[in-house]
Amino acid sequence: MSLLHSFYCWGHVAVVLISTLFFTLFGLNNWKIMAVLWALIPLYNLFVFRKVPIYPLISEDEEGLSAKTLIRLPAFWVLMAIMVCAGASEQAVSQWASTFAEQGLGVTKTVGDLTGPMLFAICMGCSRLLYGLYGEKLNLRIAMIASGVLCLIAYCTISLSPVPVLSLIGCGICGFSVGIMWPGTFSIGAAALKGGGTVMFAFFALAGDLGCSAGPTFVGLISDQVRGGLKSGILWAAVFPLLLIIGTAWIHRIHSSTDFVKSSDRTSHLLNSND
Repeated sequence: MSLLHSFYCWGHVAVVLISTLFFTLFGLNNWKIMAVLWALIPLYNLFVFRKVPIYPLISEDEEGLSAKTLIRLPAFWVLMAIMVCAGASEQAVSQWASTFAEQGLGVTKTVGDLTGPMLFAICMGCSRLLYGLYGEKLNLRIAMIASGVLCLIAYCTISLSPVPVLSLIGCGICGFSVGIMWPGTFSIGAAALKGGGTVMFAFFALAGDLGCSAGPTFVGLISDQVRGGLKSGILWAAVFPLLLIIGTAWIHRIHSSTDFVKSSDRTSHLLNSND
């Protein structure tokens, strides 16, 4: 799951690089042309997806959980909250990284895009790649909590450091820390709520997207209302990784509750090993 999600990051890097090169050569006034060119990719996907085999997430001898059943499970709502926090923790910094680099380092938008969003995406992609390759040797719950702690450190570095370069490094650390939050929550949900299937993952994606929207919006609103500008907004947004840490720890405590649908021995071992 983490390895698959890493390709989102490499796509992010490609968009920043290609768009920056295009605007450098042809100017920002031609942004509409750039938008049309990028629109060719989903058009291409329209035809490619017609040939992609789609396998069922639930075997024929298993009964999947309905949406009505899912929303009655307390654990489902905890996981939804974790997904919101995962998306918010990621985008609260990512969406403002370019502006932050421009203001903090006093550089142009071109340099800001390369040193802000692209650095963030590269670090996030590396995190997902490493966990995809070596994640079986790690405890997922501990890795998620450690990522949340590292994200808190990154947020504090970004917002409290008086040295702009250190704040920029904090953006990269933040990208690395949030790498496994989204795919990790998917994996925890699959283990804890066996039979959730497509319905569960659709809800998780909705919650994650909500967080991706809420995080940058929260930072922007706070930045406009308090002294300190963007740094203050990012500092206040540290509440998202903090809540993610609490939610992940809570999920482990109630994993054996009767409210949960038991997972297989293998996925349960993923969550409970190395305690």
